[in-house]
Amino acid sequence: MLRLLGNNDLYARSGGGKWLKVLAVFIFALVIVAGGLFASNYKHFSNLIKVITLVRTQYLVPVNTTLLVDGAIKGIVNSLNDPYSVYLDPQTFSQLQDQIKGSFGGLGILVGVKEQYLTVVRAYSGTPAAKKGIVAGDIITHINDSDAKGLELETAINLMRGPVGSAIKLTVSRQGAPEPLHFELVREEINVPTVEGHVLPGSNIGYVAISQFTERTAEEMRETLNTLQGERVKGLILDLRDNPGGELIAAVNVAKNFIPKGPIVYIDYRLGRDQEFPSEGRTIQLPLVVLINGGSASAAEILAGAVKDTGAGTLVGGKTFGKGIVQTVFPLDNGAGLKLTTARYLTPLRNDIHQKGVEPDFTVQPLDDWSRDSQLDRAIELMQQKIAG
Repeated sequence: MLRLLGNNDLYARSGGGKWLKVLAVFIFALVIVAGGLFASNYKHFSNLIKVITLVRTQYLVPVNTTLLVDGAIKGIVNSLNDPYSVYLDPQTFSQLQDQIKGSFGGLGILVGVKEQYLTVVRAYSGTPAAKKGIVAGDIITHINDSDAKGLELETAINLMRGPVGSAIKLTVSRQGAPEPLHFELVREEINVPTVEGHVLPGSNIGYVAISQFTERTAEEMRETLNTLQGERVKGLILDLRDNPGGELIAAVNVAKNFIPKGPIVYIDYRLGRDQEFPSEGRTIQLPLVVLINGGSASAAEILAGAVKDTGAGTLVGGKTFGKGIVQTVFPLDNGAGLKLTTARYLTPLRNDIHQKGVEPDFTVQPLDDWSRDSQLDRAIELMQQKIAG
């Protein structure tokens, strides 16, 4: 294999073959994965070896071979052009793994992605973020001195979580501020409800907002719905705007309240059978209007897509984000990991919403000055018609 270098001088000047043995193992692994493709792409493999060799032997300063191999791995994953598939270096992967151990906290902010940057949608009152002065609209440019641009939303959220009492640094760009703002925050146990509901003033319409889907969401939803039904509401407006998603099972369990008997969502794998998550029949027999926008993503789109396909309610607002794929995290050697897209969501009618989103039944643009909520106003109008009809 090393003969493909075509330059014996490089081998001699490298100081021997010890580091090339490491490289050979890496290339051998690529060949095994590529299978029969190697025969038709051997020149590309040859170029890979040559580039690493040239950098290793001719670059101005010495470069660690491990660094080069890591760079090659990142390049393989980046070549997929999938922002949700990521090579996780040992430090990042360790931070993600820490979540499953002990008691962990967060900062109390809801974030979304806008033009490749993490943008604060809401800072919950009384949380570390709100206490330090982080506000909606702030753009998070760095997490612990690492560039946050292009960081996949779920990975970014996981990185901002951590052990209660541990510190984290955020760098924020704020409109009107001449310089970046630097915050050092201490994580706390965050118990902000993911579901908030009340009866709209002067009406018999229940309003329920879901900020994200977590382990607690389905139970919080049941409690909220029980309270609203006790107040004899005649219709429900469900607000999924700027909901970045979360846990699949939580979204499915919430959907069971509203979706008639049949599929809620399919998980479509490249290999093997699709997995179906069904509803046994809706438990809430009330007219439903659902608010969505470009910040409604992933698990929120599962619920919105199920509502639309089954006719369980009416969608109002803007087209959703369009994240309809599933990621699996695989541990690698040396403490690293790989987060890889392994499946996609399909709606009950088997529509693929990835990079397409879910279209509302009634498109309503928000007002620029936010003096009133035009989307909610339209939802109330439609609900009043449903109740009257």
